[in-house]
Amino acid sequence: FCFLDYISAASKRTGSGIGGALYQNIREFAREQKVTGLFFECLPDDPEKCNDPELLKQNIDRLRFYERYGAKPIINTAYETPISEIDTCPPYLVFDDLDQHNLPGKKQSREIFRAILERKYGDLCTPEYIKHIENSIVDDPIRLRPNCYTKKENLRLVKVSEVEEKILMVVNDRHDIHHVRERGYVESPVRIKSILEAIETSGLFERKAPRKYGEQFINAVHDPAYVKYLRKVCNNVPSDKSIYPYVFPVRNEARPPCELPVRAGYYCIDTFTPLNHNAYLAARRAVDCTLTAAQAILQGRLLAYSLVRPPGHHAEFRAFGGFCYFNSAAVSAHYLSNYGKVTILDIDYHHGNGQQNIFYHRNDVLTISIHGHPRFAYPYFCGFKDEIGSGMGSGYNINYPLPEMVNGEQYCEILIKAIRRIEKFMPEYLIITLGLDTAKGDPTGTWSLKAKDFEQNGKLIGKIGIPTLVVQEGGYRVRSLGTNARHFFNGLWNGFYH
Repeated sequence: FCFLDYISAASKRTGSGIGGALYQNIREFAREQKVTGLFFECLPDDPEKCNDPELLKQNIDRLRFYERYGAKPIINTAYETPISEIDTCPPYLVFDDLDQHNLPGKKQSREIFRAILERKYGDLCTPEYIKHIENSIVDDPIRLRPNCYTKKENLRLVKVSEVEEKILMVVNDRHDIHHVRERGYVESPVRIKSILEAIETSGLFERKAPRKYGEQFINAVHDPAYVKYLRKVCNNVPSDKSIYPYVFPVRNEARPPCELPVRAGYYCIDTFTPLNHNAYLAARRAVDCTLTAAQAILQGRLLAYSLVRPPGHHAEFRAFGGFCYFNSAAVSAHYLSNYGKVTILDIDYHHGNGQQNIFYHRNDVLTISIHGHPRFAYPYFCGFKDEIGSGMGSGYNINYPLPEMVNGEQYCEILIKAIRRIEKFMPEYLIITLGLDTAKGDPTGTWSLKAKDFEQNGKLIGKIGIPTLVVQEGGYRVRSLGTNARHFFNGLWNGFYH
């Protein structure tokens, strides 16, 4: 990593562009070193931490300057702890990812914090103080403060070519390794083929290959013990077998399972989501695809589509179910939340219980779900209107449970309500968990949306006008899947750009 100690411009020459030129040069040098990023200190812009009005104004100006480059204070650590009682106005530690859109993990960050404190303040900081600051890092990866000074409209890059107006599409190239050849298992590889055949000829999409991401991104929203168990148990299942959970430890969750497939119910919420040899691998690749699309959004793409299976929106912090193993949308929402507020709008027929569970106590990710009422629709035990979030997250989880019979016009009325709530929240990024199982005739749903309804819904979402990542979830009527997907994206693109 690089650490910037200070920049010095000529006396009384602030605002003349000298500081900007110096900082640009420093960033270019740091990128050439192939480092994680650039760290530096900046005095706080919080009146409670700096009671000198003149100094506070200077601090605000500095932090506003650096925010233009994407450099923001690291939050949720004890770095600002005063070294002594006479230490006033302790600095933030600021991080600039140098436009690489990759934040360091907890282990690396602890090493970096220790190195900075030992080398810069070795004569002032006690070993106990340094250990305290080091151990205060709990986020993995670290989290940055949301934008305070950069207006939302300035985040959108100017469209420079026809290519950048297209929807970036990342397809799970390994989805078909997860093929459960059992009667009645509707989550099949043909779903992806049907969607691709219908949308690739539209001219709206530009393909991008997925890149590989570390398991730490999954661990940021899922229980690491659950992730480890899923990896190990899937690896041990014979390639021609599928294991279905059938025993659920309602009364004894304190006893984690030995690594036996027959105890899969410890981490599952239903009896019809199997564990097999490739479930972990396919779900892991779905996360890779969605993070690749999310990173493209950070790099300036305005619309992106992660076409993946298995789906993910039913996967909770420590549970799989509903054909879902890892919550790709939640992983990407947490990743994007390091750069600004995020909304997840779930428009699958079934409740987005995974996002609700993962973000229920947070106020930086607004979760909204429009779904069939739990009295008749999976997952049955959550998705009620009074589930609004808890603690800091109170008011940031919104459920719209709808009746058993809903047509396109009725659905549109609820979608408009959800969009108003999104606009009130003013997120920097929008994630759509796209379920096409709201369509007429879907074997897992009861509603009757038609192609024109999907186009109208896409258009309404596009008109929100913020960078949007669409993640594929349900939709099991193969005959209409592609048509409905094509109409949705046609509406999304037209709503966004016209």
